[in-house]
Amino acid sequence: MTIRDFLMLDLPPLLAALMAGATCGLLGSFLVLRRESLVGDALSHAVLPGIVLGFAITGARSGLPMLIGAMAAGLLAVVLISVVQRAARLDPGAAIGAIFTTFFAIGLVLMETTGARSVDLDLDCVLFGQLETLVWAQAEGLHSLVDPVALEGLPRQLGLLAGVGLVVAVVVAALWRPLKLICFDPGYAAAIGMPSRVLEFGLALLVAAAAVAAFESVGSILVVAMLVCPAAALRLMTDRYGAQVLGGAALGAALGGVGYALAGPVPAALGLDISLNAAGVIGTLGGVMVAVAALVRAGVRRARVVTA
Repeated sequence: MTIRDFLMLDLPPLLAALMAGATCGLLGSFLVLRRESLVGDALSHAVLPGIVLGFAITGARSGLPMLIGAMAAGLLAVVLISVVQRAARLDPGAAIGAIFTTFFAIGLVLMETTGARSVDLDLDCVLFGQLETLVWAQAEGLHSLVDPVALEGLPRQLGLLAGVGLVVAVVVAALWRPLKLICFDPGYAAAIGMPSRVLEFGLALLVAAAAVAAFESVGSILVVAMLVCPAAALRLMTDRYGAQVLGGAALGAALGGVGYALAGPVPAALGLDISLNAAGVIGTLGGVMVAVAALVRAGVRRARVVTA
């Protein structure tokens, strides 16, 4: 494989996997610490009515209208989950389950009533992503990395992922200590006058934005995996807040990069006629990582018992 082939075919999906993994891994730690991991699963179902309406309103099957509709639906779902949870005093899991199943059902109804079912909306890309279809056609060589004209031809998904990732990183850095408080002791945070509800809602909006930004590239299944697996693995290995949050981001990025490489580039470099779905491989690695972390934690505990 030449440098041009790598830049054109492998660099865009690799960057998408790295950015999606890092952003979702970073935010996933807050969800795990707050016992709200199901939020990612809820968003993967709640976006369906937004996708269908995006097509119904514009009549276009291009990704942008559907992405805008998905983001609107995701943000609305986050708002409604918070409202229902507080107004009805429901358990967070119950509120999440009620909202995402309702949204998904509405999406199915809209598919029938708008005629979207008879049109190929390619909803598979929402589930499994389309990493392998991200191509940088303008890439000619290493000089393209600093060529403004060539850089304009990068897939727009990379720009969206980079923008959302930057916003998430800045907000987390600025609110590092307040976010720590609402994760470990929300009651104390409220008692000292901290705007806990505003922070919780803002965190939920960041998760919704990150999840929807990653949907088109990596698919909803991988978004759920990246929001949960890196953070869950770190939670089994550390009790330190900084290691949990930053480690979740690093592990998410590593899983994205290694998973994509194992799905296609590595077998191709070895001369093997094998090509796997990148999102599937990355998600599988995430599950394996959680299992390994659990086994290591159990082994450490047994060793401590024996030495005691």
